[in-house]
Amino acid sequence: MTARRVAVVLMNLGGPDGPAAVRPFLQNLFSDPAIIDAPALVRRPLAAFIARRRARAAQANYAVMGGGSPLLAQTRAQAVALEAVLRARSPDDDIRVFVAMRYWSPTSAETAAEVAAFAPQDVVLAPLYPQFSTATTGSSLRAWAQAYRGPGAQRALCCWYANEGLVDAHAALIRRTWEAAGRPHVRLLFSAHGLPLRVVERGDPYEWQVEATCAAIVARLGDGWDWRICYQSRVGPLAWLGPSTTEAIGAAADDGLGVLVDPVAFVSEHVETLVELDREYAELAERLGVETWLRAPTVGVESTFINGLADAVERTRGGLGVTADGARCPGAFSQCGQRVRGLGFGEKAP
Repeated sequence: MTARRVAVVLMNLGGPDGPAAVRPFLQNLFSDPAIIDAPALVRRPLAAFIARRRARAAQANYAVMGGGSPLLAQTRAQAVALEAVLRARSPDDDIRVFVAMRYWSPTSAETAAEVAAFAPQDVVLAPLYPQFSTATTGSSLRAWAQAYRGPGAQRALCCWYANEGLVDAHAALIRRTWEAAGRPHVRLLFSAHGLPLRVVERGDPYEWQVEATCAAIVARLGDGWDWRICYQSRVGPLAWLGPSTTEAIGAAADDGLGVLVDPVAFVSEHVETLVELDREYAELAERLGVETWLRAPTVGVESTFINGLADAVERTRGGLGVTADGARCPGAFSQCGQRVRGLGFGEKAP
């Protein structure tokens, strides 16, 4: 096969790189129509108001991590690891892995310019959200479609909730954490980022995919695990997916059980894991009398995970349009990434 130039773009939400960036980061976040579904004339001033109101508390959370988010550095480490695996598998191709963040630098527009200058023949988009949601993967893919004007046949990995490398890495990290603590009697809580119920009711497959990921991990762990799924990071007055992580911790306390938390929807450490799980929820568990509190790390650059992601990228590169690394969502999910129009990935000639 003729050697080709291949650009792989890892996508994530991003995070502020210092205290001064917190407020504009929040404004970018809440200005996204996938986050606040309102006309621009309403959404933009509302986003500015919310960012102003939440900036001080958010700065305090980021101060715990040194003033900014570690997400970009961790994503770049994943990019380096993934590029090494892909190059080793396809030594004749010129493969480069780029990073694009949705709400902070490097933005989709910045990375799109870098990719266009590379002049690839193939572009594979790999959002680092294993489970698809219109608010995460959908938003990142739309931002890219608006930004990229360069060459290449574009293919997008819309979801990879059933990826074997992902599942194996979660199972190994859970077991490693549990065994290092002496195999205590615990309830395994899979904590995923929450989502307003109205988004799910419109046909978003996120909850279904989270459940599928968790079931696959438990199957890999084997029998005997007491486990539950819960959702964290709720904001605002809307009804969200439940039970919440706080409710699940309370239920474990009532049952006299310790807790082992797995951040099932996150692949890197950031504010939701290092502050929300490790500090806020850990303190809640202590107040409620939970004797054992354990938290499995995110999959990060675990070789099993990186190799699984490489498998997904290669399968996506071999197809056209928007693909999934797992079974297609049932027909009831009208917002499945493979069904949503407007993501900008038709069948372009190589």
